[in-house]
Amino acid sequence: MNLYLKDIAASCGIDKNLTTHVARHTFATTIALANKVSLQNVSKMLGHSSTRMTEHYARVMDQTIMEDMETVAVRLAL
Repeated sequence: MNLYLKDIAASCGIDKNLTTHVARHTFATTIALANKVSLQNVSKMLGHSSTRMTEHYARVMDQTIMEDMETVAVRLAL
């Protein structure tokens, strides 16, 4: 599968070394968590037995932190 990903990257002019690991990390971070899927659900989707392993893939994105803090600010202002 990784060889196919390398072919796709070459065809698309992507300089990054694409692997299944990169794909899982991208899914967890930029697709699932950025769209407010819970860490527990992402863990299940990736087939992890605990969220500790998922935390390795799922770095918290600055944009997500900003949106969460804006929600807190709105709630505190009420």
